[in-house]
Amino acid sequence: MKWTINQLNQLARKGLMIDETVDVKDLMELDKSIRNISPVQVTGRADLSSSTKASFHITITGSMILPCSRTLVDVKFPFEIKTTENFLLRETSDYDLESDVDIHQARGEVIDLLPLIKENILLEIPMQIFCDDSNSEDGAPQSGQDWEVITEDDKKNKIDPRLAGLAKFFEDE
Repeated sequence: MKWTINQLNQLARKGLMIDETVDVKDLMELDKSIRNISPVQVTGRADLSSSTKASFHITITGSMILPCSRTLVDVKFPFEIKTTENFLLRETSDYDLESDVDIHQARGEVIDLLPLIKENILLEIPMQIFCDDSNSEDGAPQSGQDWEVITEDDKKNKIDPRLAGLAKFFEDE
């Protein structure tokens, strides 16, 4: 996912179409909550509006395995990220890089999209994710000494043991 500025200038008339599969397994070292991640598919195009600016319109699709927030079982989390990344190919006074956060300065003569792809994937990780089957045997225990996980239905039908004596108060004799 690297191009030199010279390559981009040569492709300016033809246009650059992107369709690559990228391995991002090293994200598992950066974020320990990622248990596994499939190779991601990056598709899109690059627009070279002038010799000073390149815009990459890309879609990143893949899936990762994350732990369930409730039971810690593996949950498959598919993602599709649509983003536009803008690069300045050479320094110019037309853009203020500090105030315009959506524009990146090319480092040397090479533009590398891989760090931005990884950053977008890390930003896509949800704060909480839940598995569909809450009664899974693989996850955390659902009960223990003096405690148990209850659902909303259980909560409605269960009488608090501390108040069980009061239930007898209203019984007819």
